[in-house]
Amino acid sequence: MYLTVRDATKIYGNFTALDRVSIGIDQGEFVCLLGPSGCGKTTLLRLIAGLTDLDGGEITLEGADLSQLPARKRGFGIVFQSYSLFPNMTVAENIGYGLKIRGAAKTEISVRVAELLELVKLPQVADKMPGQLSGGQQQRIALARAIAVDPRVLLLDEPLSALDAKVRATLRDEIRQVQRELGIPTLMVTHDQEEALALADKIICMNHGVVVQAGTPEDLYHRPATRFVAEFMGISNLLSPEEVDRLFPNLLATRPASGKPQLACIRPEQINIAKSVDGAATVRSISFLGNLRRLEVESPVGMLTVETHGTNPCRAGERVRLHVSPEACTWVDDDGALAEGVPT
Repeated sequence: MYLTVRDATKIYGNFTALDRVSIGIDQGEFVCLLGPSGCGKTTLLRLIAGLTDLDGGEITLEGADLSQLPARKRGFGIVFQSYSLFPNMTVAENIGYGLKIRGAAKTEISVRVAELLELVKLPQVADKMPGQLSGGQQQRIALARAIAVDPRVLLLDEPLSALDAKVRATLRDEIRQVQRELGIPTLMVTHDQEEALALADKIICMNHGVVVQAGTPEDLYHRPATRFVAEFMGISNLLSPEEVDRLFPNLLATRPASGKPQLACIRPEQINIAKSVDGAATVRSISFLGNLRRLEVESPVGMLTVETHGTNPCRAGERVRLHVSPEACTWVDDDGALAEGVPT
């Protein structure tokens, strides 16, 4: 493992922000720290960056201990939500700042800045001031500045959260493209599930200062381990074994042996729906969302969310039959409802 965090602990007074957290990042990997406000993800990123001191545990890079190394000597690039560009410097000066303080020659800086402006698709703004740029352009420049010094790891702290939805989607794709092209190991903090699913090779889902589950985006979406992950990673229909027995008895055989309370997790798109005059469920509302329709369906065990693509199979008020294939059901540990912490 290229970058390793073992048993990282951070305590503020009586509040434990991180409780023996362990994660790893491989060479060239894009990892997202995902979770609600207050779960500890930004604290963990700051510990890795060297901006906050550990109260326990260790951080190593290629086997070398970083725990006592100041931030300026770790060789990491950092991009913050607020851009943090120098307002009194041109774009070119901002990008080349790190190279300048390292003593690079003017010619080298000029060539590197030009390369990076091409990489982030803004070759025309070199002589502009940050205040003359849009938010999306400023974030591109902040990214270029962070990678100008060939960082050993790139750290992104919610870099897209201040942007509108369309700009976020575009810049998200560009960040991933740049990261793949350069192969820089990248750790990004986000609370946006769609962002994490689109960008990450690996997602580390956190809550209340601990890692709840880590794996590929497919793992966390299709095979959540707990109720928290199932709820946080998108819309879920969560049913008790008794409710499953009443509504989808064919799914009970998929329930694993466990001493813990369990719930069946069924994603909205995994429910097949068909009109039927003797159906046990009724469509209460339909929302058109462009590429899909979201239906709220009243069943014998309560309201369920169903999503369909293409032609709408039914209308509000119609009775329907519901079916779920056994392979579409995941049983999760019932660890309680989604809970928000305090902002960190």
